Amino acid sequence: MIHEGGCLCGAVRYRISGEPMGSMVCHCRTCRKVSGAPVIAWLSVARETFTLEGPTTIFKSSPNVTRTFCAKCGTGLTYEHANEPGEVGVTICSLDDSNAFPPTHHSWLEHDLNWVKFGDGLPSFQQSRYGNPE
Repeated sequence: MIHEGGCLCGAVRYRISGEPMGSMVCHCRTCRKVSGAPVIAWLSVARETFTLEGPTTIFKSSPNVTRTFCAKCGTGLTYEHANEPGEVGVTICSLDDSNAFPPTHHSWLEHDLNWVKFGDGLPSFQQSRYGNPE
């Protein structure tokens, strides 16, 4: 199954040619700062199933993390962690069908905002599998 998405202005498009590895809502400080939103929903896909075309900017948000944004409109698109070289995180809300892959859990609740409450019953974790969001 092919899944596609892109940025707000349409200059960047991507394609996922396989099924995702997982999905989650991240509450970490870095995701909040980079997005200007309380959380970011991420879809994890295998690197070999992901292609991206268009003008992008890459930002190293911490020593082990790079993020990709549209160079024209600034839409956040991807997250890559050095500890997982075969994996790409894609912002779920940049998918053409943002409802296709609902998150399965919440991570980094130790950083959550006290005014953001989810009553979705999904499993929640205080940290992440990487041990550090930076």
